[in-house]
Formats: sequence, structure tokens, C-alpha cells
Amino acid sequence: MLPNTKMKMKWLLFLFIALSLSVFNRVKAQELLTDTIGNGKSIYIRDERVDLLGKKMAEYNEGLAEKTKLVSGFRLMVLNTTDRNYAMKVRAALLQQYPDQKMYMVFLTPYIKIKLGNFINKADAEKVRKKILDSKLVSSNIYIVSELVELKPKEKTTNTEE
Repeated sequence: MLPNTKMKMKWLLFLFIALSLSVFNRVKAQELLTDTIGNGKSIYIRDERVDLLGKKMAEYNEGLAEKTKLVSGFRLMVLNTTDRNYAMKVRAALLQQYPDQKMYMVFLTPYIKIKLGNFINKADAEKVRKKILDSKLVSSNIYIVSELVELKPKEKTTNTEE
């Protein structure tokens, strides 16, 4: 019976030390508050790091909402040529006539390709295509190309309301 009593004492001593250390560490890192609803007997532990983490996550999510996203849409393939001077003239004219549209100029040896716009709807791309053809800026045909286009948050909210 003696060895059993020693084991119980050792076990209780170990348990007491373990609990003391865990409570000490928890109290040091967290704030203990008493709840007034349960006659002051309910205790909850509030860790300030959780609040800080929540604020950081909210800031991160707001930042993601403000970024431009890539969605399936359309661009106009305005020009595909080997003549650099002609490509620069067309580019300058398009920038003057359509300053609100984004221009993409790509050089794939030996061709220079000019694409215009970030259109979500094919009908919008077709309207701009007809305007460019009517203005006679480009002597060749203009093609509507399906690509991933940039969508800004402002545009996203206006397109979902339609």
C-alpha cells in the first residue's frame, strides 16, 4: 500500500506543478475578466492577440477588394504589322481618341500587335470597333479577341447592377 501512496503523491505533485505553470503562462499573456451576468462567477479569458489578428485580417480583405481582378472578356486587335513607325502613329492616334481605354502594345518578332480596351461585354467592344473603323484610323480589319481583361472594383459594381 505504501508504493501506491507514493505514486499518488507524485502524481498529485506533478499535476499541481503542470496546472500552476499553465495558469501562470495564460495569465501572463491574456487578460482575465469577470462576467457580471452570472453573479460574477463566470470567468472568460480574452486574448488581445485575437482582436489584433481580426483587425489585420479585415485590413487584408479590404485590400483584396480594392485590387483589379482578371476576368474573361474582350479586347480589340487593332493592328498587327511589321512597320514600327506606322504602329506608333496608330497608337498615338488611338490614345488621343480613346484616352479612357487601356492600350496594349506587344512585340512578337517581327510583328507589332496593338490591342485596345478591357471589355466585359462583346457588344461594348463591337461599338468601339465600329467607331474606329468609321474614323479610318486603321486600314486593315479590327478583330474582337477573347482574353482575360482587367476588372476594377468600380466597374464590377456597375456591371452587376445591370
